Amino acid sequence: MPALLRLEFLDPLRPFAWLALRLYLGWFLIVGVWDNVTSVARMEEFEGFLRNLNCPMPEIAGPVSVYAQLAIGVSLIPGLLTRAAGLVLAFNFLVAVALFMGAGLGERDIYDPAILVFVGALLATTGAGALSVDRLLLDRK
Repeated sequence: MPALLRLEFLDPLRPFAWLALRLYLGWFLIVGVWDNVTSVARMEEFEGFLRNLNCPMPEIAGPVSVYAQLAIGVSLIPGLLTRAAGLVLAFNFLVAVALFMGAGLGERDIYDPAILVFVGALLATTGAGALSVDRLLLDRK
């Protein structure tokens, strides 16, 4: 197959694509939980949301999920321990998908957390990419 059809001319951009994904997702996760980290009332609201989804022990699950997302975001931005962060990301949002499905929500409702399960799986299996602290410290892609 000709190189043009394989789009090989895009290969040099791969490190920048992974960097862009990590930067945006890291920022997204941090911003998404920052109000829960800085406000007791917002954390209690999140725990109530989990309680409505029949989540077991929402007073524990809420802070665990919030601080896991914060740690993942902080880890993804520099690309540090990215494989572990991807694994935690996939697990955290797999739980969210299960809770949403258990509450009877449909495919459109689970789309966002489901995508994060798959992105987490990709990060866990491929790593941070060339432009990362992982690459500098661990010589990983």
